[in-house]
Amino acid sequence: MEREYPGPDSRRVQEMFAGIAHRYDFLNHFLSACIDRRWRRVAVNKVRELIGATPSAVCLDACSGTGDLALALHRDLHCGVVAADFCHPMLTRAQAKCSGLPVHNVESDALSLPFPDHSFDALTIAFGLRNLEDPWRGLNEMRRVLKPGGGLVVLEFSKPVVPVLKHAFNFYFRHILPKLGAVISGDGSAYQYLPDSVRKFPAQEELVSMMRSCGFENAQYRNLSGGIAALHWGTAEKH
Repeated sequence: MEREYPGPDSRRVQEMFAGIAHRYDFLNHFLSACIDRRWRRVAVNKVRELIGATPSAVCLDACSGTGDLALALHRDLHCGVVAADFCHPMLTRAQAKCSGLPVHNVESDALSLPFPDHSFDALTIAFGLRNLEDPWRGLNEMRRVLKPGGGLVVLEFSKPVVPVLKHAFNFYFRHILPKLGAVISGDGSAYQYLPDSVRKFPAQEELVSMMRSCGFENAQYRNLSGGIAALHWGTAEKH
């Protein structure tokens, strides 16, 4: 697949998330009418399908943000969880939420993960792949740290496939959400970046092709909420 999506500037993304960290959780739930929680449950269930629910499994949640998916993985699968993010204020909030739980938070960039090859049984990334400066490099790095046959689960905003929903969602996403986000977070640029980045990011089938080109077998996807988001998954190649 041709590299038509180079990704945004990593420093800009890091600074942007640092600026909205204090309102990130509230805005996620408020602006999505809490649908984001259901999407994360679907992602956790897919991890269960790929690797089972065993205490010996270890999952990495990349671009973990404030840790919602990492917490769901621990709660529902009872497995070991490492949560990694490169934005310190976001990670600080995640550490507070994970206090007392066996969820290990690591400050690191998804493009250069500080883990040996074949470290994890599964890897999740929710709403983070499109924020990487080089998504191809990110996917290859994820494959590197996965055990052969380990599962990758990607939850990301996508392209709605229902015509009426597509028009309504695009209007909300481009004209209403940025204004609400700016008022609540105090940062207008962050919630203008969101629809812009989703619009530029590869559609469902294109992301499947990206995953296959980066060494993931059995890559597939499932639309969520009519394609507003999509769940992609695959397994690291066995050599």
